[in-house]
Amino acid sequence: MDSVRKQKLEESGIDVDSGMARFMGNEALYEKFLKKFCDDISYADLVQAVADGDCEKAFVAAHTLKGVCGNLSMTTLEQLVSRQVEYLRSGELVPAADMMPEITAAYEDIIHVIGR
Repeated sequence: MDSVRKQKLEESGIDVDSGMARFMGNEALYEKFLKKFCDDISYADLVQAVADGDCEKAFVAAHTLKGVCGNLSMTTLEQLVSRQVEYLRSGELVPAADMMPEITAAYEDIIHVIGR
């Protein structure tokens, strides 16, 4: 991975060094899983569940997204979704829904950078 790509990934909230360590230094494998993130449906499920006002489905989607982000060292998005998960765990859909613009911005930033 060249230094420019690494910098862009880090600017989007990804701890590249930590992610690479999780993949035992296998850059090709890490890149493969970063690209697979673009196809993960957890975010779309979260958006739909929040729009539907379904706290239980939103919790499942957010919890799944949090795990995927953690495994890929997407620290900024993981931290946001972790806070949202706690709201949803407590049945607090309104504050969880209020977080969606910030979560969406972080998610879209990551998708944009990975897609380059």
